[in-house]
Amino acid sequence: MTPPDRHDVPLAYRDPEFMDGEDGRPLRILAEYLDPLSRFQREQIRDTIVFFGSARLKESGPLGQYYADARELARRITVWSLGLSTTPCRFVVCSGGGGGIMEAANRGAADAGGRSVGLNIGLPNEQRPNPYISPELSFQFHYFFMRKLWFSYLARALVVFPGGFGTLDELTEILTLVQTKKLTRRMPVILYGSAYWSEILNFPALVRHGMIDRADLDLLHTADDPPTAFGILESSLGFEEDGKTPALAKSCIPAPGEG
Repeated sequence: MTPPDRHDVPLAYRDPEFMDGEDGRPLRILAEYLDPLSRFQREQIRDTIVFFGSARLKESGPLGQYYADARELARRITVWSLGLSTTPCRFVVCSGGGGGIMEAANRGAADAGGRSVGLNIGLPNEQRPNPYISPELSFQFHYFFMRKLWFSYLARALVVFPGGFGTLDELTEILTLVQTKKLTRRMPVILYGSAYWSEILNFPALVRHGMIDRADLDLLHTADDPPTAFGILESSLGFEEDGKTPALAKSCIPAPGEG
C-alpha cells in the first residue's frame, strides 16, 4: 500500500473539518475578536455612536418616520464627526448591519459623505449587510456575544429606536455594563420615540420596587426628533485623547479582597 503523500495532509488551520468542528471553536471565537480589532486599527476608527432598532421599520412602512429620523440623525452625527478633523476618527456611526433602522443609520452616514460600521450577524432568516456600510468596515459574525462585545467596546453613546427582542437585549446589556461599572466611561443612552418606549418599558417601576436605584434613571435620555437627540449627544460626549486606536472601553477591576 502506498503511504499518503505528506503534502495531501492539510495544515490544521487550513483544514475545514477541524476549523468548522467543535475543537476549532476557540479559534473561531478568537478570530471574531482579532479581525475587527485589526481592521479598526488599520482604518483608524477610535470610537462609535451605536444605533439599535428594528429591521422591520422600513422607509415606506407605517412607521417610516423612524427610518427617516434615524437617517437624519446619523447624517448630523457624521457631519459633526467629519468637522472634528481628528485622526483617528471619532464618533463613527455604527449599526447592526442589516435593514430597517440599521440601514437608515448607515445610509445617513453615507449621505454626509462619511464612513460607517456594520456589525452583521448570520441568522436563520438570513440577514444581509445593507449596501450603505463602508465596505472596509463591514463585519460578519457568527457569535452573538462577540458581536455585542464590539458594540460595547467602541461605543461612546447609544441611540435606541423602537425594536423587539434583539433591541431590548442589546439595550439592557449596555445598561447593565454601565450600571455595574464594567464599562468605566460615561455612555449616554437615548431612547428615541418616547411614546413607544413609555409603553414598552416602565423603568420607574423598577425604582419603585427597589430593583434599581433612582440614580440609574440618569443613564437614560429620551428624544423624539433628530435635533434633540443630536443636542444630547453633542453636550454629553467628552474628548479623551490618549492616542490609542481603537479606544477600547475599560472594565472596572475590583481591589484585592473585593472579588
